[in-house]
Amino acid sequence: MPDSYLDVSGLFVERQAQRSSMHARHLNEQLVRVLKTIGYDVGFQKGQGQYLFDRDGARYLDLLSGFGVFAIGRNHPALRLALKGVLDSDFPNLVQLDVSTLAGVLAERLLEHVPYLDKVFFANSGAETVEAAIKFARGATGRPGIVSCSHSFHGLSYGALSLMDDANFRGGFEPLLPGCTQITFNDLAALEQALSSRQVAAFIVEPIQGKGVNMPSDEFLPGAAALCKKYGTIFIADEIQTGIGRTGKFLAVEHWNVEPDMVLLAKALSGGHVPVGALLTRKSIFDKIFSQMDRAVVHGSTFSKNDMAMAAGIATLDVIKQEKLVEQAAKRGAELRLALTRMVPGYELLKEVRGKGLMIGIEFGPPKSLKLKASWNLLETANKGLFCQLITVPLFKDHKILTQVSGHGSHTIKLLPPLVITEEDCTWIEKSFDDVIAASHKVPGAIWSLGKTLVDNAVRKSA
Repeated sequence: MPDSYLDVSGLFVERQAQRSSMHARHLNEQLVRVLKTIGYDVGFQKGQGQYLFDRDGARYLDLLSGFGVFAIGRNHPALRLALKGVLDSDFPNLVQLDVSTLAGVLAERLLEHVPYLDKVFFANSGAETVEAAIKFARGATGRPGIVSCSHSFHGLSYGALSLMDDANFRGGFEPLLPGCTQITFNDLAALEQALSSRQVAAFIVEPIQGKGVNMPSDEFLPGAAALCKKYGTIFIADEIQTGIGRTGKFLAVEHWNVEPDMVLLAKALSGGHVPVGALLTRKSIFDKIFSQMDRAVVHGSTFSKNDMAMAAGIATLDVIKQEKLVEQAAKRGAELRLALTRMVPGYELLKEVRGKGLMIGIEFGPPKSLKLKASWNLLETANKGLFCQLITVPLFKDHKILTQVSGHGSHTIKLLPPLVITEEDCTWIEKSFDDVIAASHKVPGAIWSLGKTLVDNAVRKSA
């Protein structure tokens, strides 16, 4: 045994000043360039709950939460204790020719929340659960077709990417998986037309679309479930982002009283530390895949039921229950949406605030006044959706709030804060948005000077 082991914490401190140069040389140089261009290269050193701290100790409110993985906040003590407990226990992890105790516990606790489903398949990520869902649906029905919705996001692996119509993600990677088609979100007539061939294995849908925070009509999800039943199609709810309490219910489909044949979970289930995905489904579907002993391992993933991931999921569910975070998301989300919605009449660039719980979309759109219209058109001509950067960048630099635009070319800013945010945090959000949106209506002004810089960068990029 060596006299000493590597001190990873010390290594982080020793090399953190070189993080950008290391990434530019060995990893994604374009990401480094983006962060420097918009001023986001502040060198975050610490994460705690809903807050991040940069190299100078400044505190930021994180409304991105790692694309939604930090629902219980960063570095939650209960999660850390659970993971340390696994490391200290010498469990017989990943024996493979055995079954996992912790996987059994996590499956049991997940199904308590979704009692109409019976079986769980674990994976390492949301995209992996989508890939499993495609295989399970085709295997269980004997049909080739998979229908999804336009403007959806299901992941970037080949099968998941095949379910999306975004040319920005698909470009350069085609041809993709055959048999995959898209319908317009909220269009039940188009869905029925697609399913009526009885060649569609599954319809997969995000109850609330992450890219744009697009809301379903009251009729769409119940109607889709009824059509799937009518035509023998498996109804899959992709709750990878909306699930585990994000929308003020454990699953978003609960808002519309829908019971899918499959539910896909990931992101928040991990607690932010150990990736984990879960596919929940009916026994009748599961048994058609794992139909006899020589097909017991017909689908799987080496690390999917590892003890660290299972412990992370168990601890996350416990924190959500103990701290009543589903109820917290519903309450804080309703308050925040109301406060932001009240701003809409006062700002011609602000069009709509929508969402459920703490999944909120703030949409901007073309102004009516001539001076603002000219500036808006200049940005849109250079790069569609560029206006939102005039909001997110000042929010970050001037108000220490980290947000994201909800998709390529989108005019919507998406808020996905940890479910632990406080009333004081909501006030911080409201005042900051009010200040930045007000500044965006002053032409000329500092924000539109930023816009000119972004336009120049966009022009250089296209050249």
